[in-house]
Amino acid sequence: MASKRALSQSSLPAAARDLLEKIQNHSAVGGVIGLGYVGLPLILLITRKGFRSLGLDIDSQKVAKLKAGRSYIEHFPDAVIREMVDTGRFDATTDFSRAGEADALSICLPTPLDRNMMPDLTAIKSTMTAVAPHLRPGQLIILESTTYPGTTEEVLQPIVESGGLKVGRDIFLAFSPEREDPGNPKYSAANIPKVVGAVTPACRTLTLAYYGALFQQLVPVSSCRAAEMTKLLENIYRCVNIALVNELKLLTQRMNINLWEVIEAAATKPFGFQPFYPGPGLGGHCIPIDPFYLSWKAREFDFTTRFIELAGEINTRMPYEVVERTVEALGHRGRAIKGANVLVLGVAYKKNVDDIRESPALKVIHLLKERGATIRYYDPHVPFFRSERKGELPAQSLKRLTPAALRAADAVLILTDHDAVDYREVVRHARLVVDTRNATRAVKLGRKKIVMA
Repeated sequence: MASKRALSQSSLPAAARDLLEKIQNHSAVGGVIGLGYVGLPLILLITRKGFRSLGLDIDSQKVAKLKAGRSYIEHFPDAVIREMVDTGRFDATTDFSRAGEADALSICLPTPLDRNMMPDLTAIKSTMTAVAPHLRPGQLIILESTTYPGTTEEVLQPIVESGGLKVGRDIFLAFSPEREDPGNPKYSAANIPKVVGAVTPACRTLTLAYYGALFQQLVPVSSCRAAEMTKLLENIYRCVNIALVNELKLLTQRMNINLWEVIEAAATKPFGFQPFYPGPGLGGHCIPIDPFYLSWKAREFDFTTRFIELAGEINTRMPYEVVERTVEALGHRGRAIKGANVLVLGVAYKKNVDDIRESPALKVIHLLKERGATIRYYDPHVPFFRSERKGELPAQSLKRLTPAALRAADAVLILTDHDAVDYREVVRHARLVVDTRNATRAVKLGRKKIVMA
């Protein structure tokens, strides 16, 4: 296990000394593989900090848009991309043979679960296998993708060394988990503390130097495994607490107690309590996935993560509960779900973003469709929804949310509480509102129309 300490420049291998000098004089080229919600803010940061940057992605449309100064992520406007392009220090390509041009290469690729809820590292393995022949001495490789402890050394290192380069002597390898929060104006890539673990002390020295030039605060840990586990702990903590309030929501609904009111009251305690909120299920790339990565890895050590798996089961069940609550609410008004017109508000996984990764809306809409409902949806941030797993949603997208559209629905189902939606108008015109996000909390008139789910 490598220690947290960094090496002095004189004790570094020759390849590391050369790279360190490039980092220090800002002549190093910073590369990013994967230009999505994690990779795009990182390449922007690299360029802003005065380094030349190279973005690599298999999506030719993304690459073309970036080179033309256009964005494909809502909270990064075109002006930000044009500013990066206008520096003359940025380039993007789909040609992965150019990976050798980068002195430091950050890997920001998706790590989903497969259909059997098992870790799927296909993107990392296939990409790095394609890149490996083009790696050269004096490069730093940093994996940012969330994964199970051991991935960097057990999966990535053998691929990196497949051409004869030795990690720690010729080429350098580290893990630094992404901590992006899309749409959060308070925290950008630069000011979120960056956890860093590395394979060897030389790897750590270079990673601290490079990321120290980009990020305001670094948090070095003793190993890649510790860094990998840190990311999982952060998200499992959220997963477990969200599962707790989701389960309490189901109980308090039977008890005729408003859990949102209870959470708000509990949150006034100035110590020992942090509020978490229920919803229609977990979304985003991390929280719905990361607990299952650790549960899978734990089996290698003959250990069952019962608490974590239970939390995952509860959260996975929530879309089904939302559908049952909707069916029940319609039934109380004399309307069967079969043939009912349901208008879904919000398909992004959280408010005020266009991020649809693992959104619970996908499951809810498919379940409603299976029950025979006709679905339309409105999301001001997501005018078109397509899932990599299941294709387009079996629902019509509305360009505008009109009083007529609200009145035409047998039920309006709030799955994402975007600020751009006027919920007073929703309640005013809708026949029935099923609210999974407490978005209607400020609405005083028409409360009898509202069912919390």
